[in-house]
Amino acid sequence: MAEIINLNQVRKARAKAEAKAEAVTNRAASGRTKADRSAAAKAKARAARLLDGQKRED
Repeated sequence: MAEIINLNQVRKARAKAEAKAEAVTNRAASGRTKADRSAAAKAKARAARLLDGQKRED
């Protein structure tokens, strides 16, 4: 026979895991200096420009 589980505990555990994952990304984003953030933004913009420049027009 199957094991009996408490659905409230499962739901709360899933919500807690999602919150923990979001906290990790927030810590990574907030723990950087302004210079690091601007450098990352410039690199992202440069990559987007290069990608747009490589698109073919049919």
